[in-house]
Amino acid sequence: MKKIALYLFLLSFIAACRNEKNKVENSESVVDTLSYSYDSIKVYSKNIVKTDAKESDTTKAVIQYPVFKNEELNKYIQRQILNYFSEEDKAIIAYQDIAESFITGYDSFYKENKDTEQAWFLNIDVNVLHQTANYIALEYVHSDYSGGAHPNTNFSFINYNPKTNQPLTLDSLIDKSNKAKLTSIAEGIFRKDEKLSPTVPLAGKYFFNDGKFTLPDNFYVSNKGLVFFYNPYEIKAYAYGITEVTVPSAALKEIAKPNTILTTTN
Repeated sequence: MKKIALYLFLLSFIAACRNEKNKVENSESVVDTLSYSYDSIKVYSKNIVKTDAKESDTTKAVIQYPVFKNEELNKYIQRQILNYFSEEDKAIIAYQDIAESFITGYDSFYKENKDTEQAWFLNIDVNVLHQTANYIALEYVHSDYSGGAHPNTNFSFINYNPKTNQPLTLDSLIDKSNKAKLTSIAEGIFRKDEKLSPTVPLAGKYFFNDGKFTLPDNFYVSNKGLVFFYNPYEIKAYAYGITEVTVPSAALKEIAKPNTILTTTN
């Protein structure tokens, strides 16, 4: 349990650093952005476990999310979170249902394993990363532990145009004919970040199919450019954590679609 506590501290530290960076980024945004506040759901198990002779713990589920004055955006954010859980349980239709379902699962485990020293946790954290007049990027962090060697954490990003109330896709920013060029530029940046020469093979150390560099589905737009995000296990062993590749705005000018957030000043 001490290893899990250390993991949670490190995860909180990383998230805090990312959020502090994004506070600066958001402060540079223009006016006409949407106001929001954060709300949360917290559910605890009544079953207390002894983690050692002196310490005890309980299973908890915590969900934090922003609430905008744009109800369509609020519904879209909720759908992105609920979609994962409702595939397994159609009865899950609200944030509260997610938390209660997780605690119910633990309580069932505890009923059959009352001598357990395991306390589970579920943390879902949705944070505003970047906001302009016609773009909102949100980071969705899902972290959980329900037994095993270590917790699991997954980062994903919600990209949304609040003026059209539509999600923003990579295809809407980069024409398909320029996807190969984007991948080539990103690979050069990746190799530089990883201190690799242009010719060293990627197979073996990285998990790319057939050793060929590919971009992840996960992305968002920052003040610096187009940021691609690889989760733990996606291209490296778990111990190496996350990997980010940022394609700077200057490199996107020739391949981005005109009149998008990549080519205009917001």
